[in-house]
Amino acid sequence: MDETSELTTANHITAQDVAEVIAELEQYRERLVQETTETAKRAKLMRVSVMAKLEPELAKIDSALQELRNQQAALSGSN
Repeated sequence: MDETSELTTANHITAQDVAEVIAELEQYRERLVQETTETAKRAKLMRVSVMAKLEPELAKIDSALQELRNQQAALSGSN
């Protein structure tokens, strides 16, 4: 795919497309927390220390989710 067709494809993103990405990212975030917590329990690590190390990654995910929600709102408002 060349740059022109990539740009054209990117310009046809719908609110539904963004909603699907949001749902997938929310599932990923939940799975990350759950699996990390379960692994920490098995390793007998304190949840507080594990979550402190996980927090930067969760902040990135939350930031991306907020950007996607803003994009979704803009797409919904323009329709």
